[in-house]
Amino acid sequence: MDKIEKIGRELRGFSPSELAAFRKWFHDFDAEAWDRQLEEDVQAGNLDALAEAALKALECGGCRVGAMV
Repeated sequence: MDKIEKIGRELRGFSPSELAAFRKWFHDFDAEAWDRQLEEDVQAGNLDALAEAALKALECGGCRVGAMV
């Protein structure tokens, strides 16, 4: 049995309040992992090409500031 299956079996035994606490914990855990990965990608320059493309599109009128707001 792999780790995921073991975790799944444990979760099925959680009470509603334990499951709610786990959801919050996992949400926070996942957000922190996402933030770490994004920071690593920024530091490594992995997003530079995307940033350049976005700036060029903005200069050419291909997008609007605040369009996603």
